[in-house]
Amino acid sequence: MVNVISVFTVVVGAVVSVASGASMRSEAAPMPTGSWPASKGTVYLKEPYTVKKGQTFDGGMKTYARSNVKCGGQKESGWQTAVFMVEPGATLKNVIIGKDQMEGVHCEQNGCTIQNVWWEDVCEDALSIKGGSASSVTKVIGGGARSADDKVIQHNGLGTVSIEGFYAQDFGKLYRSCGTCGDKSRKVSLTNVLAVNGKVSLVTVNKNWGDQATLQNIKIKGKKVDVCQWSQGSTSGEPKKLGAGPSGSLCQYSTISYA
Repeated sequence: MVNVISVFTVVVGAVVSVASGASMRSEAAPMPTGSWPASKGTVYLKEPYTVKKGQTFDGGMKTYARSNVKCGGQKESGWQTAVFMVEPGATLKNVIIGKDQMEGVHCEQNGCTIQNVWWEDVCEDALSIKGGSASSVTKVIGGGARSADDKVIQHNGLGTVSIEGFYAQDFGKLYRSCGTCGDKSRKVSLTNVLAVNGKVSLVTVNKNWGDQATLQNIKIKGKKVDVCQWSQGSTSGEPKKLGAGPSGSLCQYSTISYA
């Protein structure tokens, strides 16, 4: 079943609820198996759907895409070509992002929760995280992404991104701390991640801007890509790769296995 709707219509088959309290989760999401979920239908949106602060959007494992946007490769665009906009304190869950879009999901002010969200064919980026403060935390819990020519998760804002129980297949970089956004320190943690056929790195961070990356229980299949790569951030040109591997608080990791 295919539905084409405007953002002012309640999405068919989705459940939007208001959070009643803090999450009681205490354990990280488990290591992925490498399987991909089956879609329960397709919904095309005319504009990005905004999940408001304090709300949870449960997509019921349907595929969501744009009716008026096609992937333009690595051509720069913006939130206007995304499928979902998730506000701080909001949760997007049980969603498959289809191929007809450019920017996937946007968390414009950080502080979002992205749970069991799957990107079947990443265009420019799967998830873009912007804004926020040093104390902001965006959580990526479960889910996965495949066919990303470059980045899966792009972190342009401040604060921390926590990624757990995530499956990445055929990608350039799983996480990239923006290398051209100015002197902003960012943090990222990866736990229970399965990465298959990566091209460049799991994580790329900026040494000169004080980034911090922590990775644990990572499984890598295919090419032995850099686990943690570091670059020289720049506001006047492209960032320059400086090195890769463990390096103090810049890149800390343990329990890395290859197959």
